[in-house]
Amino acid sequence: MAALSRLLAVWLLLFACCDLRAADFVVIAHPNVPATTLSPDDLFAIYLLKRVTWQDGTRIVPVNREAGSNARTVFLARILRQPQSALNIYWDQMQFKGVTPPLIQESDQAVLSFVQKVPGAIGYVSASTELVNVKVLAEIQPEPQ
Repeated sequence: MAALSRLLAVWLLLFACCDLRAADFVVIAHPNVPATTLSPDDLFAIYLLKRVTWQDGTRIVPVNREAGSNARTVFLARILRQPQSALNIYWDQMQFKGVTPPLIQESDQAVLSFVQKVPGAIGYVSASTELVNVKVLAEIQPEPQ
């Protein structure tokens, strides 16, 4: 019985670790982007389109994951520090002014492909994504619980 309890405890620990790791993500950019790192405040400004160009004048092209994805949920909580409902109101107001929200891609692979191909692009993907031909600008962990 003790062995079964230990096995169950190990299994639960592994499950918890895997679940927590799934929430980790990295911010990636097109390899020609001049930035080498970005702070959470930089990302906040970029994703609310308050900062629209890189240091060299290249237009920043932010891309979001789809609503409901784990990466987007963590990104909203940690970087934009707003619930989706508040962002919906913000983007409704911005669209009224003629400003379009960041593009949306439906998977990590779609974000990766987009960022690889579009100069100035920036996005975020799960940390487990195999990164090729992109620049990592930040690693974001979930808030400790």
